[in-house]
Amino acid sequence: MPAALASHVDRRALAVARARVDEELVILLEGPRSVGKSTMLRDLAASLGAEVLDLDDLATRDAVTRDPALFMAGPSPVCVDEYQKAPLVLDAIKAELNRSGRPGRFVLAGSTRFDALPEAAQSLTGRLHRLTVRPLSQCELDGGGHSPVAQLFEDPAGAVGSAPSTTPREEYVERVVAGGFPMALARRTPAARARWFDDYVRLTLERDVRELSKVRQAAALPRLLERLAGQTGQVLTTASAAADVGLDERTADGYLRLLEAVFLVHRLPAWARTTTSRARQRPKLHVVDSGVAARLLRLGPDKLAARTPAALQQFGHLLETFVVQELLTQASWTDDLTGAGHWRTKDGDEVDLVLERDDGAVIAFEVKAGSRVPGDELKGLRKLRDAVGEPFLAGIALYLGQRSYTYEDRLHVLPVDRLWRG
Repeated sequence: MPAALASHVDRRALAVARARVDEELVILLEGPRSVGKSTMLRDLAASLGAEVLDLDDLATRDAVTRDPALFMAGPSPVCVDEYQKAPLVLDAIKAELNRSGRPGRFVLAGSTRFDALPEAAQSLTGRLHRLTVRPLSQCELDGGGHSPVAQLFEDPAGAVGSAPSTTPREEYVERVVAGGFPMALARRTPAARARWFDDYVRLTLERDVRELSKVRQAAALPRLLERLAGQTGQVLTTASAAADVGLDERTADGYLRLLEAVFLVHRLPAWARTTTSRARQRPKLHVVDSGVAARLLRLGPDKLAARTPAALQQFGHLLETFVVQELLTQASWTDDLTGAGHWRTKDGDEVDLVLERDDGAVIAFEVKAGSRVPGDELKGLRKLRDAVGEPFLAGIALYLGQRSYTYEDRLHVLPVDRLWRG
């Protein structure tokens, strides 16, 4: 990968947003701070001949807060960045839509989950389309115009038989530690990148979390986030993290919801064919970006390169988060992939990520940090294949080896870099 991100990256989500403006009343670009939402909103507005109201600017925010109806009545589309800074705009938008319900009326961007805002609870129900903007995918960073996830659904077996991977383990480690935040990738040294991650986490906790809610034990938040980062890629156990930082479980769960609301962590739900089965399973936890997770755990390339049991285990969890986020990002570029979760049996067999299409077709992924995949490590994929039956299109074990091959019926082994190098 390049030493630093030095040029503009074409975002696949921008094309998705542009297409949906023609169909939806209100588009909301939501995601972590510094992930590129403002740039996307400006690019989208420019393509539509519109201007952006930036509510991070105090003068603009004061003017909009004094008379939101005036600003929301502007020519379509009205584009508002960091809309959560003046939630009254939501009522003004609702009033405008009551008068005119044509598509493409508003495009919003925000760094707080919409459903975490109390004022938003009764606003825009059925009129708002949320589009999550994630950190840059490796596919975007490498300039790929394709979506391997979409291609896997079309022809899973077609991914097998490609030329051997030439990506060394050291490059995988570097990509995992770097993550996908544009401003972090633009830093030219590991030390500068580490400072950016530290500042990003600190400012998000001090600014966004406290704006969203009064936190009684604010000093515990950074420690809780660090403990949760230690669970990335694993089944969530809030109780153990709470005990480590001296919080009761109920308080810790409330703080976890705040960390989700500002997009620092993400709970990946259990996947099953029935709602009842999903409800019985605990979610997996993932930090929003593998680079953020690595920095929270103070794990750099040198530590992760060690051939010790601890380093290998830590890298395995970070690699799973890295791959799952890559897959979820690519899945967000398509219209017909609507189900995502992890799968786990009562016997402890598991699959790291299951993606389901609207028609019920399923592709499942297991992430392996080794250079080979013994047959017994496909047990989870095998059990899921047998449980799902015909709708199971493929089980993919992604690993750090070189070859792509089919192990048995609908079970394939692919190098991780197939996700961005086709």
